[in-house]
Amino acid sequence: MKVLTADMIVLGAQAVDKMDAIKQAGESLVKAGCVASGYVDGMLARERVMSTYLGSGIAIPHGEFADLRSVYRTGVSVLQLVEGVEWEPGERVYLVVGLASTNDEHVKVLSNLLDLLQAPENLSELIHTTNPMIIVERLTRERSEKGWN
Repeated sequence: MKVLTADMIVLGAQAVDKMDAIKQAGESLVKAGCVASGYVDGMLARERVMSTYLGSGIAIPHGEFADLRSVYRTGVSVLQLVEGVEWEPGERVYLVVGLASTNDEHVKVLSNLLDLLQAPENLSELIHTTNPMIIVERLTRERSEKGWN
């Protein structure tokens, strides 16, 4: 089973604040059958303890270790916020990548996200795309396929 599919991506979303954005990303994981609804509470709790902001407009909210019992299968959700939401003072997030993992299946997605941080023009494509498959392809491609353009 794939960790990220088009139905786990919400394009053109809006959030009133980062907690609302985390709830939306978490609800996508619930809807996809990756986690129990209680996992979303764990995502919110983690954010209160430590920010999941990566930089360059990306955050990766996820649960705490104790929340693993609420994970049914590894999954990744993406909430695209074209207008962004303030995550840290003066820092806006445009892509909220919700993570739930039972093993290391999500590592490829994280590796691809880190590569995107090095190439802002490619990140801009994900922030503005109207095609969820662009996001799926960019975040799940194999290392040998990375030629971004």
